[in-house]
Amino acid sequence: MIFFFGIRPGKTEVRQIDRVGCPYCQQTSTLTVSKTSNWFHLFWIKIFRISSQTIAECSHCKRVYFESEFTDEMKTGIINTRLSD
Repeated sequence: MIFFFGIRPGKTEVRQIDRVGCPYCQQTSTLTVSKTSNWFHLFWIKIFRISSQTIAECSHCKRVYFESEFTDEMKTGIINTRLSD
């Protein structure tokens, strides 16, 4: 019997964070959050999530923030936009 299994990325979720300022350029409502997850799959069916990465990018200054660089205000804004886990 042959089994097809492996790891592949899922869909990337993109959301705009409203009323949150960029820590670098201080512009408000310019941050866009992207979340990508890697999944273990069996026969091309997602079984469980292995990892996920969340980043934020400012559309004004183009600065990219990784999850470890998020401010408390950014974390609150992300929770309010309801990105799924």
